[in-house]
Amino acid sequence: MENLLTAHPAQLPDWAATALNLADPRLGAEAVACSDDFFAPMARMLQATPAIFAVGRYDDHGKWMDGWESRRKRGPGHDWAVVRLGRPGAIAGFEVDTSFFTGNFPPACAIDACVSPDPVPGAATVWETLLPPTPLEGDSHQFFSLGGRGEDRAWTHVRLNILPDGGVARLRVYGRPVPAWQALPAGTEVDLLAAENGGRAVAWNDAHFGAAANLILPGRGVNMGDGWETRRRREPGHDWCILALGAPGTVSRIEVDTAHFKGNFPDRVSLQAVCLEGAADQALPTQSLWWPTLLPEQPLTADALHSFTAEVAALGPITHVRLNLHPDGGVSRLRLWGRPALEGGRG
Repeated sequence: MENLLTAHPAQLPDWAATALNLADPRLGAEAVACSDDFFAPMARMLQATPAIFAVGRYDDHGKWMDGWESRRKRGPGHDWAVVRLGRPGAIAGFEVDTSFFTGNFPPACAIDACVSPDPVPGAATVWETLLPPTPLEGDSHQFFSLGGRGEDRAWTHVRLNILPDGGVARLRVYGRPVPAWQALPAGTEVDLLAAENGGRAVAWNDAHFGAAANLILPGRGVNMGDGWETRRRREPGHDWCILALGAPGTVSRIEVDTAHFKGNFPDRVSLQAVCLEGAADQALPTQSLWWPTLLPEQPLTADALHSFTAEVAALGPITHVRLNLHPDGGVSRLRLWGRPALEGGRG
């Protein structure tokens, strides 16, 4: 049997913990061009799963590595890879993960960004440096906050420059999508909570088996690990998580999907909601105890998509929702279908 090692999960800094990885292939992100990926293809660098190390695995080009790796550079210049983000968005910072790259990691990196309508930016594209040349360490997770410098526009691409060559296991681009709400035809219903529309997980009481942020990913969950799942509750009460909508909006239909959860789905589910502008994330768990009910307790079944329309309360525009699991368990996806409350009365 092959000996596989898995990288230790990173402890996310506060600025990244509730942000979205705009370079996630599940959002449509793609590595579209690079100077060289002789040892390991650039696409591996974007995988959502932690990097692995396969002891003793080799391919035709040498040691198999889980990430992007260029050959040893024997002339001037440096290697680079261009990533088309899954959604145009504001960028808060980056994670450059060199897990398992020890004698072959780049000594430094720099990251540029651009706004381009083309899948692959052309020679005339204007790039802006968001992260200047910065030292890297081997076999480690490294986080770089931009301190607000990357949040002034909706970037479409980033270019990772490795100085001069080497390997990177994972690249994460933390930020928030900037949807073109004004381009929607009047009356269009959208999933106001979807990650691709700017939704985000804010707080939760437990996420032992699966992250709350999985609830708002595109599509249905691929397996039981691709959802939010809490531990078995051994005390009174119930589990909960708080999510922020991508824009204030009025909800008309709610979907709760328990795909793949069969012996561990919640017995019942309920939702509370509120409209809060400029709310501090840290205060929301306590405040949410008294939010109005958006969806009263509803029974759930195993491995099924549940849709609620008549049961949804008419609360008007909301910005945050609290999902309550009674008493515990796992949910794959949560969808809040409705209309964004846009400026000028469109929605």
